Amino acid sequence: MRKALAIGIDNYPSSPLTSCIKDATRFAQTIERNGDGSPNFAVRVETDLNRPEVRQLAEELFSGDPEMALLYFSGHGFLKSTGGYLVTVDASKYDEGVSMDEILVLANNSKARNRIVILDCCHSGAMASPAIASNSASQVTEGLSVLTASRSNEVAIAYGDESVFTSLLLDGLSGGAADLRGNVTPGSLYAYVDEALGAWDQRPVFKTNISSFAAIRKIIPKVPQEKLRKLTQYFDTPNSEHNLDPSYEFTHESAKPENVAIFKDLQKFESVGLVTPVDEEHMYFAAINSKSCRLTAFGYQYWRLANEGKI
Repeated sequence: MRKALAIGIDNYPSSPLTSCIKDATRFAQTIERNGDGSPNFAVRVETDLNRPEVRQLAEELFSGDPEMALLYFSGHGFLKSTGGYLVTVDASKYDEGVSMDEILVLANNSKARNRIVILDCCHSGAMASPAIASNSASQVTEGLSVLTASRSNEVAIAYGDESVFTSLLLDGLSGGAADLRGNVTPGSLYAYVDEALGAWDQRPVFKTNISSFAAIRKIIPKVPQEKLRKLTQYFDTPNSEHNLDPSYEFTHESAKPENVAIFKDLQKFESVGLVTPVDEEHMYFAAINSKSCRLTAFGYQYWRLANEGKI
């Protein structure tokens, strides 16, 4: 069981926003199903909430023992000496909303196997920040990942009716942050968003305490797993080379069907960075000139996974 709560707040009485409800809705629609249409999260979308409602829904989200519990928030964020706050529609001076530390405590105490908190709001990097929270409130316990739109001293930018951070998140979840097996993880999402932002833009923050990443979403992989398993068939060791000759190239008069089939796999591996020709610029010439190909450093990692039966 995987459950998610997406909160978007636009209608603040004194400082309304225009993109947050849209962002929460789009985020929920994206993670609800995997790329192949299979069910992924049971998602609840809630908008324009007050403090008690956010607290109640967060408690419900992190209750029980699901395989994954994910909280997404888009709205105003506020920072003061006591920490960061998710601003709610009933915010007032000295009572701005729900403390990020409170959300962190709920996530830390949850029995869900994997917990993920994604905050798209100003000053969101204050969550679990030792410089702002107390030592006890800044701890990220095992199984928890936190991804925020900006550092504690930064605002989160929106252009028109679209948040920069959430737009990049959705691109990453739709495939931009997927590995070759089609897995999109919190770590790969962070890397994708961070790389896409310029040097002068807001900086996302990622904090985690996990032994292995669980996928937030799966898309149809660039290379089917059954083909990735063939890496150990084509390369006996990660340092060995696969010898080629003209019979691998289907346009050559000496082409052999069995070699042509292998060459198609090797060319696919080359296109995604797993394999590279030796002493030739292109795989075609490696075959025509009877050269070879070898695994890249990236290819070795997938060879190892295949060799260990992990794919």
